[in-house]
Amino acid sequence: MGPLAADWRNVLAEMLGPLRFPRHPISLVRFGLPALLPAASLARLLFRGERARALFAGMAAHPIMPLEWPATAAFGLMLGTLAHAVGWPLARGGSQRIADSLAAHLRSLGGEIVTGQWVARMDDLPPAAATLFDVTPRQLESIAGGRLPASYRRKLRGYRYGPGVFKVDYALDGPAPWQAAECLRAGTVHLGGTLDEIAASERAIWRGEHAAHPYVLFVQQTPFDPTRAPAGKHTAWAYCHVPHGSTVDMTGAIEAQIERFAPGFRDRILARSTRNAAEMAAYNPNYIGGDINGGVQDLRQLFTRPVASLNPYTTPASGIYLCSSSTPPGGGVHGMCGYFAAQAALRTR
Repeated sequence: MGPLAADWRNVLAEMLGPLRFPRHPISLVRFGLPALLPAASLARLLFRGERARALFAGMAAHPIMPLEWPATAAFGLMLGTLAHAVGWPLARGGSQRIADSLAAHLRSLGGEIVTGQWVARMDDLPPAAATLFDVTPRQLESIAGGRLPASYRRKLRGYRYGPGVFKVDYALDGPAPWQAAECLRAGTVHLGGTLDEIAASERAIWRGEHAAHPYVLFVQQTPFDPTRAPAGKHTAWAYCHVPHGSTVDMTGAIEAQIERFAPGFRDRILARSTRNAAEMAAYNPNYIGGDINGGVQDLRQLFTRPVASLNPYTTPASGIYLCSSSTPPGGGVHGMCGYFAAQAALRTR
């Protein structure tokens, strides 16, 4: 990871965006060649011992794909690079602070924000030189279909969505009682056991099965940001991957995995709130079937989202753009989909 972490700015410039002529070809090759491998293969090839392989598997499993698929190593390498270079930061006071900051900046520039209004068709929007949609291809086809060519609409309808997630939010009477003290120093903890266990969990959901021992992402904010809970109390959330549209309650399976590594965790739960994959979709219509990544991020659909195009943020209709995670570089808290969509809109106005 050392060379990648030292070169992280160039790595990000090449990988977090659409296909384009490389500006840092050496960085692209250094990252890109191993990134094309399946994560399970790269873990066994590069890392000695189950602990290191499991650590890499936990990062590579974020995109909700079998670790035997080509290019899944890219996600483990990218998240590992960022962890070494800058860490995985939390927003003090809650992630809402990020949205609040962006909103305040927009208003300072004279922008106006309107919420609580459902947009079902283009006529629900005021006339504009450019309209950027933070939706998936399914909603774009529904809202703007009348202005899009039939061939483009067919491609949008052929866009593939992936498995979903089951999420639990926790109010806790104390921090998670991890057996491994190192976990107390991590904002994000991956729970899954060995590489083979994590890989088996991710394979299962693509067969339409619910893993008995799921790979769990656990985020604990209050050990680092005590403003998120009353004095002496804590918050956390966890989710696992489930088949598309699942309505199965995975609370027990998730908490069994947490208890496996933090015995006594259940005794610290004051309250919990859960959402299955179907409820995630109802909560946010962009989460089709509970898919929080805006569509499958495999090699076929990583850079060709929503369609194969040199400029995937534009559409055949003048002034209509797509800026969601259904465009490159896909799901993740990076904001690059919106950045590149804005660049496209500015260039074509």
